Amino acid sequence: MKVVCFAGYSGSGKTTLVEGVIGALRLRGLRVSVVKHAHHKFDIDHPGKDTWRHREAGAFEVVAVSNRRMALMREFERETELTVHQLIAQLYDGVDWVLVEGFKQSDLLKVEVWRADAGQPARYPHDDFVAAIATDDVSRLPEPTQRPLLDINDHDAVAQWLVDQGGRFDYHAERYA
Repeated sequence: MKVVCFAGYSGSGKTTLVEGVIGALRLRGLRVSVVKHAHHKFDIDHPGKDTWRHREAGAFEVVAVSNRRMALMREFERETELTVHQLIAQLYDGVDWVLVEGFKQSDLLKVEVWRADAGQPARYPHDDFVAAIATDDVSRLPEPTQRPLLDINDHDAVAQWLVDQGGRFDYHAERYA
């Protein structure tokens, strides 16, 4: 399994880029999973649905399954911050790529997603885990870099760069156990 993190500030275009890269990797016949960092009060369930009612009744975990998909929801009894490595360990073993969105502080190799118009600082000058920068305007980068520069709008080229650099992104779970 190969793992890459897409890191950047809110509004930089991470989700759009990850969405496009998923499609481009799938067109290459690869199986892709995603780990997404969300805000603390996010919910994927809806009031009144059976699974929501089960969680509201106090279930620690609810698994909803059909012949097409499975969803696991777990309620933490107190605030809990799982590491990205703990989350990756929960994923199905037969996946080719895991795209991690968020977790910008992690020790995973990253594609920094950066737009000058977002008004946020760049991470690459001080984050050794940034392997490449995806941007919409190379000329506006705040500092010169030797890192690869990717077009944030060319999802296929970003996916191809990942495939070409695949060995760099091999994930070794035992390093993080």
